[in-house]
Amino acid sequence: MPSEFELIARHFTRPAAGAVLGVGDDAALLAPSPGRHLVVSTDMLLADRHFFADTDPGGLGHKTLAVNLSDLAAMGARPRWATLALALPAADEAWLDAFSRGFFALAERFRVDLVGGDTTRGPLALSVTILGEVAPADALRRDAARPGDDIWVSGELGGAALGLAGLRGELTLTATDSVDCLARLHRPEPRVDLGLALTGLAHAAIDLSDGLLADLGHILARSGVGARVELARLPAHPALAGVETALARHCLLAGGDDYELCFTAPPGCRPAILDAGAATGVAVTRIGRIEAGSGLSLLAADGGAIAIEERGYDHFGA
Repeated sequence: MPSEFELIARHFTRPAAGAVLGVGDDAALLAPSPGRHLVVSTDMLLADRHFFADTDPGGLGHKTLAVNLSDLAAMGARPRWATLALALPAADEAWLDAFSRGFFALAERFRVDLVGGDTTRGPLALSVTILGEVAPADALRRDAARPGDDIWVSGELGGAALGLAGLRGELTLTATDSVDCLARLHRPEPRVDLGLALTGLAHAAIDLSDGLLADLGHILARSGVGARVELARLPAHPALAGVETALARHCLLAGGDDYELCFTAPPGCRPAILDAGAATGVAVTRIGRIEAGSGLSLLAADGGAIAIEERGYDHFGA
């Protein structure tokens, strides 16, 4: 059986051109660009909590990095480096080969160097710490939304949650919808380029990992503001049209795992935001407005209030 260090050398040691010193020492040496703030985020994925243990390892390698890249996208930051910690039930070479290929394929797309980490034996758990850079004046923060701002989201919502519902046997999807929704669940596309394009335009941003209601709620709480969201404006995944209403609403509002961006910006930036979406190949949709006060109101097409029953994902919830 290969040793820990043989596994690291075989599957996770790559040249790190953007680091002073990468994998192979007690710690990495990094040189941030002058005049830039470091942006740091850590996410952990646990088997049977965040993914099924038999999930395709190539997709899992992609997602393990993608969820961290999504955090940097929400800050308007450019990714630079990452560390990876793995707890593995066994040293399965085929699994590690597929996982590392999925991980590095995405890392190469966004020029992320893996510069360190750790491996140990234990229940399957995956943790990435990612580091990026942003100009001090450009960081998109949750506490910067202002009354009068438009609320926007990127892409489509609910597809990943619908894919998960299909895996759980809560409904039967068509073959085409199943393939697309499972791709959104297992291989989310981090909106890094859009996040960079929104610097200087958006005030506040967050990535949608736990559902629109929960994540937009974090912006409202941190910024001390309220919001009005128009249900009919939400860009729903097309497969939701054929789904029972309660499940469709849950996927759309609270399902999570979309990893799209939700952001606020002044109305005067509408043309520039649409241009940013077009330039990065990502649809952007205006869904509501930030208001003075607190709380979130969900509105029907006729302007009437809709009772909100859905809740976003809570790691310590039932």
